[in-house]
Amino acid sequence: MSASLNAWQTFLARCIEARLDPETFTTYVEVLETQEPLPASRIAALFLAPREGSDFALDPLVVQYIQALLSSGKVNVPTILRGLWKVSSFREQANGGIEGQKDGENDDGGKVKAVKRWKNSYTAEETLFYRITKHISSGTAPRDLQEAVELITVCIQWMETVLSASRVALEMMGLSQTNTAEMTAQYMALGTMVIAVVENARVVHALGGSVVPKLTRRNMGKALEGFVPLLLQCSPQGAARLEVFRTETLVALQPVEIKQPKAGADKEIDDILDGELELGVDSMVVEELPVINTRAGLYVYFNALLVARPLIDDNAIFAYLNNRYQGDIRSTIIDIILAAFDILANAQYRNERAQSTTVLRSFLINKIPLLLSALSTSLFPPLTPEYCITEALSHVDTNAFPTISNMFDESSTSNIFSDSVRTDFCFACCLHGLIEESNIVGLLGDEPMQSLPAGGRYVKDDLVQQCLSDPERAESLIDELQLMDGNVGAVSQAITEVIARLCSNKETMTLKGLCSKLVKIPSSLDVVLLFDKPTSFLQPICDLLDNWSYDEDQGEYQPVYEEFGSILLLVLSFANRYNLSTVDLGIRSQDSFVAKLLNQGHLSRKMEQLSEQEQTHLDGWIKGLFDNESGGLGDELMSSCPPQDFYLLVPTLFHEIVLGCSTKNLSEDALKGGLEYLVDTFLLPSLVPGITWLACHLWESRGDGNAVLQILSALITSPTSISNNTEASQMLNSILNIVAKNLEHSLRWLQRAEPSRQDIEPLLKALRGNLGWERRGAAGHTELESWTGSPSGGLAIALKTTLANLVQWGLNPTMNSNPANYTHRQILVAVKMLTAPRVLCAILDELKSQTATGHGSVVLDVACAIICAPDSPSWDAGIQTDIMSAATTPQQRRMNLREALKIAADNAPKLHKTDPFYAETIVRLYRKVEAQLNMPQQTMLQHDALGDLNSAIEAVGMEALAADALHGDGLGDETDLGLGDPHGDLMQGLMGGGADDLLGFSSGGDMGDGLGF
Repeated sequence: MSASLNAWQTFLARCIEARLDPETFTTYVEVLETQEPLPASRIAALFLAPREGSDFALDPLVVQYIQALLSSGKVNVPTILRGLWKVSSFREQANGGIEGQKDGENDDGGKVKAVKRWKNSYTAEETLFYRITKHISSGTAPRDLQEAVELITVCIQWMETVLSASRVALEMMGLSQTNTAEMTAQYMALGTMVIAVVENARVVHALGGSVVPKLTRRNMGKALEGFVPLLLQCSPQGAARLEVFRTETLVALQPVEIKQPKAGADKEIDDILDGELELGVDSMVVEELPVINTRAGLYVYFNALLVARPLIDDNAIFAYLNNRYQGDIRSTIIDIILAAFDILANAQYRNERAQSTTVLRSFLINKIPLLLSALSTSLFPPLTPEYCITEALSHVDTNAFPTISNMFDESSTSNIFSDSVRTDFCFACCLHGLIEESNIVGLLGDEPMQSLPAGGRYVKDDLVQQCLSDPERAESLIDELQLMDGNVGAVSQAITEVIARLCSNKETMTLKGLCSKLVKIPSSLDVVLLFDKPTSFLQPICDLLDNWSYDEDQGEYQPVYEEFGSILLLVLSFANRYNLSTVDLGIRSQDSFVAKLLNQGHLSRKMEQLSEQEQTHLDGWIKGLFDNESGGLGDELMSSCPPQDFYLLVPTLFHEIVLGCSTKNLSEDALKGGLEYLVDTFLLPSLVPGITWLACHLWESRGDGNAVLQILSALITSPTSISNNTEASQMLNSILNIVAKNLEHSLRWLQRAEPSRQDIEPLLKALRGNLGWERRGAAGHTELESWTGSPSGGLAIALKTTLANLVQWGLNPTMNSNPANYTHRQILVAVKMLTAPRVLCAILDELKSQTATGHGSVVLDVACAIICAPDSPSWDAGIQTDIMSAATTPQQRRMNLREALKIAADNAPKLHKTDPFYAETIVRLYRKVEAQLNMPQQTMLQHDALGDLNSAIEAVGMEALAADALHGDGLGDETDLGLGDPHGDLMQGLMGGGADDLLGFSSGGDMGDGLGF
């Protein structure tokens, strides 16, 4: 044993001295293990223990070696955690060295020598905890029940030790600020790892069986009871998840005593009762409640449509409305108008951001009249659209949306934003022939100060022809997307059709102008999605970018790069603003350049991973940017390197720049000179993958922090070459919109780790105006804390309170009362944090409670609307396939509420034996949801909100449209529950992405602006 140990010690010392890379290290380890085998525990102890003359902190390279050993199976997770625990600074702090003898080893004389511990192991522990978390989240560990039990035991040890150390630190009050920050970061990392452990299926199975002693289970509860308050200070959402596990899951995991099986006739009778005669959910007899279509129900549904990416599909909306109102067109029109006004009023009361209120206002004024036009063709005298609109406006809150006569009332509490909404809506309806212009005065209470658009009602086809003949007309139309005159629908659809035609004809110069203009106005992206799905115009753009090639007689190449980059920037803006996947963009090829850029564009590659041609291109770009003697960037380089190849090389290029700065091989003047090229318009869009890589690298390798911050400062805070270039300045601002969130996360992390740095705050200040640009349904810090901080239950209680408030408003929505305070972000956050089954349980509990008090019909309508509300991951579930995998497999996603309800309904017959009222509540809700989301499997009508849809409804009527409406929109494909990775959002709450973001910033779902949710 001693010979083997000496061989491993020598090997490790030489590896550290030579700074051997982990890949080569892994190869040598295989040989060494064959020649000098050593138990896993001794290997872990050797690598993790302080060395002679080096006992301050663990070498970061050794951390990589540990990860390599873990990946190759030489050591397992419990072994690493136990070895790390023995030498942790926390134990020295918690016990004052008293326990040093307990973990000692016998020396040659048989005496016990104390184990040395690190003076500052906090950062290494933080890093290893996060990497172990990824290992557990991927399902690689634990490998068996024995390892699961060991993992539980060592987690208890860690929590108890950290808790003891924190108490000592609190009593001493003598730690430096640096250690305090590092310890806090370690708490968060440990909490993240413990969450991964307790939510692991094999660990849960072990806790629920007899393999885990009762004492261990009790110790787990005690350790969590002390650790959760400590974690609450730095990670409220993580603490909430652990508290739920402690108070609910762990309690429910007590092993069940196995009853002796019955024999003979008794067993046969039990089998018949439990199996053969079991009724299905469709056979259950449940008393139906009176149907009430509340004002709150459609209010919830519309809120969900617009809370993040606008999920507007006319066919889906009409089918849902037909199922909900059963052909009652009058009630449909009135409720649509009221719901659109209500969500806008709610946004005002909640002080939502301007980008949210803008899209809600455009939805009311530009989209609703189109829907009303389609519905009004099914009205029969004496009912008219004007009658329904008048009836609806009479119920609209005059405090939030005053009539003209109310505007001059000194007691009015309205504001400039809302003063014109009622007027704008009336004129938009008039534009589409829904009301007479002469009757607007009666609706508004006075003579309006505006009139119909001078150009009348636009026709899409006419606008398309104008744009194709005059490119400047197309760019001017983009400005009209911000108008509130009822013509925006035609404008938007004309723009998307022109984009598709320009892509088809490869008119890239004109297309560049359109894309650049759209990117400069973020709210225009929202408005476009009110009238078209992303694939209708982004798929042609992606196809163009994927197949981009030089002309045979190409003269200059810099303009080509500029056109390519401007067009690509529009795709990147859409993808990052709404967290669009390759499926959402309509990409179907594994070789797609856009797909590779979105999925791998933040990853650098080693030189040996590059082809010979890629190495030549990389060498050319480095010399062109930083070697003045090479003559700068010329056509020869760009002609040999197509823009697609350049953009895929950008992360590697930035890696080389960082290495050059870190090793002083790149002077400050040369760096600034080279970066000046990158802030020119023809290369500026490459900063999206470039800065994204820098943000990832800053978090992953703090040692290069000085070089990274130097580069970021040159690019963001002091690019002198674009100060007088308006186009470049606007493009840089658009790029910062895309990268600001991930970059801010990394900078904040570095600031916490190194609070004395003075070069971080200027960057954070420069990014401040670009934060909050995304529209992904993310909750902010304040929102999330208010929900999770609800007494006696956190987020689950907040959900019940929201549902109760909606019910109270639905019972009595008086004219001048505010709508119930509601945002669908709360539901999206809850599903991510608590999972769909637990959110459903909260909804069912409130549904059961409200039904018992006599409000069953109202609460059933509201609960049904919440479950029917669409969400981005399941919006196109029918075509969700992962094109980047070798085999074509369905893209995995979280279970949604409808799927969770389906599972609960399938179990309702068994539940009916023990809790009939609760079982009937589930079945009642399930049947209502399925009825409202009924999707007949027929060919979906192709719709055009300005033409074809009207014709379809006029020809076949409302019911026939509903019968043809919704095939393929995937509001809940029951054949694919798509549970995905149960820990997919684990790191999302801490570092701004999914589990894959642990070591990199890929685009993942998010829940909170500040927390990355």
